Amino acid sequence: MQKKILGLDPGLAILGFGVIICQKNQVNLPSGSVILQDFGVISTPANTPLEQRLCTLYDDLHTVIEQFQPDLVAIEKFFFYRMSNTILVAQARGIIMLVLGQHRLPIVEFAPAQIKLALAGYGKAEKSEVQEAVARELDLDYIPRPDDAADALAIALTAWFQS
Repeated sequence: MQKKILGLDPGLAILGFGVIICQKNQVNLPSGSVILQDFGVISTPANTPLEQRLCTLYDDLHTVIEQFQPDLVAIEKFFFYRMSNTILVAQARGIIMLVLGQHRLPIVEFAPAQIKLALAGYGKAEKSEVQEAVARELDLDYIPRPDDAADALAIALTAWFQS
């Protein structure tokens, strides 16, 4: 059975996304395979009014979903950073959840420690360890860039490992 998973790393300035195609094997065979379809970011310039930045996220995420037609969306759970940034990320995440709801997509959420544990085997792993694991799992000879896209792929892979 094939499943396409869209991973999202929420943010207002940069929303990372990564799309993987997963194939489960039959019962007596190894666990399956995963193929990288695409990854990237949706960016909104800091000097743009907030309402326009949110509209950009809304429109561009609709485009990503329509282009890749995922079966499942995996998203990082809201995590508190600096207080000044928290409200902006929460607003962006609200737009993201709205778009996902409009497309009636099933969603799974993972805390940062769950993602680190799934990819690197340790809930307090360094970002570089997670990125190296992403490259290894996807059989890449490079670490996907920018970091937000690599993080989105880590989130998608976590969903695959949990399925």
